[in-house]
Amino acid sequence: MRLFRCLAAAAALISLTFFCGAAAAQRSEPTVYIVKKGDTLWGLSERFMKDPHYWPDLWARNPDKVLNPHFIFPGQTLKIYPDRIEVVAVKKEASAQPAAEKTAEAPKAATAAPSVIPEVQEQVVEERRFTVNGGEGFIAGADFKPVGLVIAGQHNRQIFAADDLIYTDIGRGQKGKVGDRFTAFKRHSAISHPVSNQILGYKVVPLGVIQLTEMAEKSSKAIITETFLEIEPGALLLPYASRKKEVVLKAPEADLSGYIVETRSGIQAIAAGDIAYIDLGERQGAKPGNVLYVVRNAKVDINYFSRSDYDLPVDVIGALVIVESAEYTSTALVIKSIDTIYKGDRLEMKKGR
Repeated sequence: MRLFRCLAAAAALISLTFFCGAAAAQRSEPTVYIVKKGDTLWGLSERFMKDPHYWPDLWARNPDKVLNPHFIFPGQTLKIYPDRIEVVAVKKEASAQPAAEKTAEAPKAATAAPSVIPEVQEQVVEERRFTVNGGEGFIAGADFKPVGLVIAGQHNRQIFAADDLIYTDIGRGQKGKVGDRFTAFKRHSAISHPVSNQILGYKVVPLGVIQLTEMAEKSSKAIITETFLEIEPGALLLPYASRKKEVVLKAPEADLSGYIVETRSGIQAIAAGDIAYIDLGERQGAKPGNVLYVVRNAKVDINYFSRSDYDLPVDVIGALVIVESAEYTSTALVIKSIDTIYKGDRLEMKKGR
């Protein structure tokens, strides 16, 4: 009787082990989803990962399968795992395996087949885009050389807005003529790196656009046609060039790691929708469209162990997209913030992430 009980217990243990193994295998099977018309990386990330800003990871993980970061295509297959989304490469007919090879494969463990949500369309689905109006500003070096100044305004006013009349020091002697357009800028004080204290350049912010209406030999009258901020006497003038553009999202070609060194507003704390200047430029591989995560070291109390023994994962507190890059610095738009972002916060994005 005792032997029978032992055998029964062993059989139950084996059955339980097999059941648990099968259940674990079933949980590891992905949900298979077929992209349909109207889907976006943004929406799918929110639907399956509960985070609409997961899409940079989805794009960066699959650059050879999502060839254009603007678009995903109806008919593309996605595998949804608990911690990631993978894009299944489309197999060409010529590369299909012979039937003999398929039958020679080892039998798989008894698991439930992946759930499939099928629907195939034939139209391209457009992904979310980021448009900037040209008033974001940048960090300038010694090569920033204005061609003129705003010297005064009508009625001795000191602050000017759209449709106001102003005077400049650009005249016929400087080859100015009626109809010429210029962008007015304000150059702020020098920017020092929050870690190294190295001077990176000067913050330069566009204020608006003016057009010359009357000419004198050494001066001119102009009308303000567009403003981003108030224009004041002393504003610097450069020949007009449209800075409005649409940012094309793209995965980084190299690992990026840097810092927020300044903000457009000049305040220390920023959030989604604000502009930041960073210490990554074209020399480091940063390009418009690259997305960077704002990260911060985890703040926890480790009472019983040496803090140096542990390399804790960083906290991701936001994300930003580069909208304009220079040689050593870039301008970026904050697209997500789950906590207050500060000047000096660290940025990173891995090439294969």
